[in-house]
Parts: sequence; structure tokens; C-alpha cells
Amino acid sequence: MQERQFDIITDSTCDMPTAFYEEHGVTCVKLGFTMNNINYEGESGEAIAPKDFYAKLREGAMPTTYQVTGEMAKQYMEKSLQNGRDVLVVAFSSALSGTAGSFIVAARELSEKYPKRKVCVVDSLCASMGEGLLLYYVIKKADEGAKIEDVVNYAEDLKLHICHHFTVDNLFHLKRGGRVSGATAVIGSILKIKPVMHVDNEGRLVAIGKAMGRKKSLHTLVDNLFESADMDENDPIFISHGDCMEDVEYVKSLILAQRPNTEIVVHYVGAVIGSHSGAGTVALFNKGRKR
Repeated sequence: MQERQFDIITDSTCDMPTAFYEEHGVTCVKLGFTMNNINYEGESGEAIAPKDFYAKLREGAMPTTYQVTGEMAKQYMEKSLQNGRDVLVVAFSSALSGTAGSFIVAARELSEKYPKRKVCVVDSLCASMGEGLLLYYVIKKADEGAKIEDVVNYAEDLKLHICHHFTVDNLFHLKRGGRVSGATAVIGSILKIKPVMHVDNEGRLVAIGKAMGRKKSLHTLVDNLFESADMDENDPIFISHGDCMEDVEYVKSLILAQRPNTEIVVHYVGAVIGSHSGAGTVALFNKGRKR
């Protein structure tokens, strides 16, 4: 591994473990949310453990989320520039948040202020550990000694090959966020229909099918993963979840039955995305031919 030629910044909707950012020297800017009149995460909000967050969701809490602002983005990026370092940002899908836009506006301003430095933003068009998986590949490329321009081009070429496959256990939170209609949520809940969804090439959450019952939906996710897959033996599969490890273990068993040596990285869907997907979400991410 060569010394990295620039700094990498991302945001917390990557849903990667804190240890991952620390191990790879990545700065993570936190989005925040308000729940029961308390501000959490973000720049100065209270911390909350994932299990506690999902317990509150199950009790009926209805959090509202907020993005990285331009000033937040600028503050984190400028630290690197002041130290004579170029900056590459991997940002949350612009179709789901204004966070990427905040980074892009800040990058324009800082490029004028620091004309000798390179400030680049990749709108990942990804969410949760899909964004995390893109970040994982960006880090690998950067640590091979690639120049910032080459890593940006690599990320732009790769991002639409980061496949997202997910289902939710309860349609209420998707309805609240306008992702599904009220009628769909009511009928789906009564009939135990589970949506099968992905993130499309515009970075939006889109339903691509439905399954009768939870177990069938999990099988469909794994089927879709292998249908889309374009992975070498060393490529990992990421899984994020809304506090439902039993389902994750079941999905892992289905994956490992077909690819027994695959590295599988598991972590929670973070509170910001979890506010919109709800408890019981299961999401799989892989490198594929296309989304």
C-alpha cells in the first residue's frame, strides 16, 4: 500500500462501522435527525446506539432527518486544504438528499479560495452500505497510489455498478417519506406483501417487485444479487439491516451456500436512512454488471 496522495471525506449515510473510517483514515461527516424533540448525531446532537434507535421506532417514534449543510461541508473540506492536501468526497445520492449538493457548492467556493488544490465530489447515487461499498473500492484504488483524477474517474465509472437489493418489513415509513402510496402500504400490510426494491441509475429508491411473506422476500433479494453479480473472488458483499440479525444470518447462509468463500460485511442501517426505511429492513450490496 502506497501513501495516499489526497484526503477522502464521506458522510454517515455510508452506514459503515466507525472502525472502518478510523482504519482507513477517512473523515465522516454526520447527518442528523430529530426524534421526540431531541437532536441526535449531526454536528452537535446526542449519540444513540442503533438498537436503542430501532427500539424507539418500534415504539412509534417518527424522526425527521436533516442533511449536511454547505457550511458543515466547507468546514471539513477546508481542514485538508489548509494542510496542503487535495480532497475527494464520496457523497450520499443527490436523489435522496441535498448533502451531495452541499459538498458540490462548498467545493466550488473552496476551489476559488485554494486554486492550487484539487477539490472533487463524487455524487455516489448510492445509499447506505451501497455508498459504503463504493467508498471501499475508492479507498482501495487510492491506496494503490492512484492520482485523485484517476480515482474520481474510477468512481464515476463504478458507481452505477454498485447494486442495491432491499426489502422492508413495514411499509409505513416508506409511505411517510412518500416512497409508496398510502393504499399500497395498507394493502401490503394486510396481505403481508413485502416490496422488493433497489436504487436505480438516478439514485432513487424504486420498487422492482413484491413477494408474499418475509422469507420469500429474502430469497428474492439473494436471487437478484446473483443475477446482477459481476464479482471477482475477492469482491465482498455488504449487508445492512434495521435491527434484524436473525434475518441477516439467514440471508448470509443463502449467499454462502453459493459463494462459500465470500467476505460478507454486516452493519446496521444508520438512523438517518433507517428513519425512512424502518425496523426490519434488509439490504444487500454487490458489484454487478448494472443496477
